[in-house]
Amino acid sequence: MVDKDLLSIQEARSLVRAAKKAQATLADLDQERIDSIVKAIAVATKAQAESLAVLAVEETGFGKVQDKKAKNILASEQLFEAIKDMKTFGVLNDDKEKKVIEIAVPMGVIAGIVPSTNPTSTTIYKSIISLKSGNAIVFTPHPSAKKCIGKTVDIIRGVLHDCGVSEDLVSVMSVPTIQGSGELMKVADLILATGGPGMVKAAYSSGTPALGVGAGNVPAYIERSADIEDAVSKIFMSKTFDNGTICASEQSIVTESCIAEKVKASVIAHGGYFLYGEELTKVKNLMERGNGSMNPAIVGRDAGYIAKLAGISIPAGTRILISDENGVGPKYPFSKEKLTSLLGFYVVEDCNEACEICHALLENGGVGHSLAIHSQNAEVIREFGLKKPVSRMLVNTPSTHGAVGLSTSLFPSFTLGCGTVGGSATSDNVTPLNLMNIRRVAYDLGTTPCSTEHAKCESDSIDVEAITAMIVNQLKQMV
Repeated sequence: MVDKDLLSIQEARSLVRAAKKAQATLADLDQERIDSIVKAIAVATKAQAESLAVLAVEETGFGKVQDKKAKNILASEQLFEAIKDMKTFGVLNDDKEKKVIEIAVPMGVIAGIVPSTNPTSTTIYKSIISLKSGNAIVFTPHPSAKKCIGKTVDIIRGVLHDCGVSEDLVSVMSVPTIQGSGELMKVADLILATGGPGMVKAAYSSGTPALGVGAGNVPAYIERSADIEDAVSKIFMSKTFDNGTICASEQSIVTESCIAEKVKASVIAHGGYFLYGEELTKVKNLMERGNGSMNPAIVGRDAGYIAKLAGISIPAGTRILISDENGVGPKYPFSKEKLTSLLGFYVVEDCNEACEICHALLENGGVGHSLAIHSQNAEVIREFGLKKPVSRMLVNTPSTHGAVGLSTSLFPSFTLGCGTVGGSATSDNVTPLNLMNIRRVAYDLGTTPCSTEHAKCESDSIDVEAITAMIVNQLKQMV
């Protein structure tokens, strides 16, 4: 008999030791060689994008196969296109004028925490950005997504073998436990944390440098100048993508009273169903567990599944269940992050009140992450951009697609930093550049006083013989 927690701890240590040994061999490679390996991984994982998506949905029950396939392609082919010309090895910059040379230095072994909501795409993405910057990575999988994450790693390890480099550059724990994950985070060089608030907090508490992401409680503000049909269409496209499992998906619609009826009509036309009375009570009772956390039974599920689980009947073709809300906080579950087919709906008088509600929603579990705004008013957009505590403000675009770089020029990423206001060490869409140190070699510029032609060193005016005699005398007295 072997205790599972002890076995997991030992496995974490062994995998990191092997990864460190493998990572050291990358020092002998150049940028071209690394890029060829990363490209091979991107090609191989793209080829398996659909099969991995099927496996992820079958194992976790979350999301949709076609959307998970799209995420796998974003994490492989589209990510590679974004980083293929990125310099991450050797000399990054040689500034002849300033006499400073910048050299890329890998961080070492990355501890990769992978959530069950985006298991295969996150594994592909983190493997590619880690290797691109010269690091090895060891994954701790979410237990409910262990099989699909393991299969993804197997594909990547096969590519590494075929490329003639160590398979231990990418590995995954086969016995994931809380204790084992904790040990992995302690012995790795950097933690790349994507997951629930508890896991991210543990990463920052481990004593190891960490890049973590916070929760996303994204408000979508439809301002009075917006193209309502376009706005609602994009919100539904985003919220139903993989059944809302991406943390950048919209969680609430905020709109103004002067256009509220038109917005509601469009929402209903797109498959939104407003809950009232007993129906709303039943769904609210299903949304959370006793401790107030999100009920995993509804995560990544479609509206029909949630309705059936709640014991209510909804019209055929319903895509999202919606609640009119007039408050924000613990007593209002629709004001929280809902990684599923649920939305809150808020009506305000003007942009000032919209500003207040959006801020309150962000503070209620999404501060630092993202905000979506649909508007043609450049001044309102600018004011929101200046004042909202988010790392991404997404304008007239589906929030999910915009945040991860599908419909915007943001970097393709499945690790979306929330900045210090959101408890994160970065506000970036994390890239290979976040996973390396820079060593700077700085030459003397010939501007110090002692090296100038006209300056006179202070040492010229010092009576060296007198000071030496004083020191000798003091030493004699001590003896």
